Amino acid sequence: MAALILELTQDQTLLREAAERFITERCSLEQVRTLSESEFGLTDEYLMCTGSLGWYSLLANEQSGGGSISGEGLCDAAIIAELRGRYLQPGPFVSMNVVAAALSRAANTDQQRLQLESIVAGRSLATWAMDDIVVGLSSSVTIEALPVDDHWVINGRCGVVQYATSAQLLLVSCLTSDGNPIQFLIDAVSPGVRSHSLESLDLTQRFTEVEFVDVEVVASAIVGDQSSAASDIAYEFQLALILNMVESVGALDALFELTRRYSLDRSAFGQPIGSFQAIKHQLADLSLSLESAKAVVGAAVSAAQLEQDDATVICSMAKAWLSDVGIDIAQGCFQIFAGIGFTWEHDSHLYVRRVTMNSLLYGQSDWHRERICTMGGI
Repeated sequence: MAALILELTQDQTLLREAAERFITERCSLEQVRTLSESEFGLTDEYLMCTGSLGWYSLLANEQSGGGSISGEGLCDAAIIAELRGRYLQPGPFVSMNVVAAALSRAANTDQQRLQLESIVAGRSLATWAMDDIVVGLSSSVTIEALPVDDHWVINGRCGVVQYATSAQLLLVSCLTSDGNPIQFLIDAVSPGVRSHSLESLDLTQRFTEVEFVDVEVVASAIVGDQSSAASDIAYEFQLALILNMVESVGALDALFELTRRYSLDRSAFGQPIGSFQAIKHQLADLSLSLESAKAVVGAAVSAAQLEQDDATVICSMAKAWLSDVGIDIAQGCFQIFAGIGFTWEHDSHLYVRRVTMNSLLYGQSDWHRERICTMGGI
């Protein structure tokens, strides 16, 4: 059963079943735990297999091997994102799709032919290095691109980038010296690009700090037209925000079901703890919050897919609500598990980690509430 309140077509149901079958057979939670103990937390085989299943083609154009099964690329990507959260899958799914969408939307012919096709197929790992100031998450510039003769020089630092230590390509969204946004697609091992692995609360994902020190970039590496870079980045940010939220809802749905089953299996004083009024009330409250989360995030997916005028406001409303309530749901489930939830072997803490880390990405609740007010959404 899908976590989001979206009506799935027959083709979308088949997409979901195929993805879930691959996950359960090739990357179950037990295998995720094993990967989490490895250096990179991901294998080339996993990336290639998921690429062959079309996970990175859903927001890409058909000329580069992309295309979605239903014609509604974001809804199809949301189906995969929900499953990724449900089974705590590794890998930069959000960033890969953001880069694919960005290149499909604005890249030149050579970039689409040489890089996009490789990303869509899962042969190349691409991730997104975004200066927070370009979407308003920060008030100070952290990555700057300066024109020098016939090329550009990038300097700065991006604090949180998914899987940059494993990446072949980086989509860098930053500002020029005159304060205008610009995007580059560069080699992740270009001279001057330094990646430093970060210790993350989420053990199943990898995050990196990327430093740019006098990185020389040719003009042909620019993605799109500078005049439309601001709208391109806003589009990419919305995609990342939505897929991140859907993933969290998938994780919360799986955690709640795990909790519900435990309350029926665990006995105290000769009866299941789920029969006690205190637990019943807590489960009822958690269930109500979870169904609300599905509804608000489902509305954000639909609004963005239909390109509604108020899609940006709806997405920020969903993120502001989910960032707070999602953690409350995760912690509420954690309390019902009591002592066993604190053990390393139990899966509940992995879900709590994923939900908590996701709540910190792409703007926290306070920022999104301020954004809603600024846009006149209230």
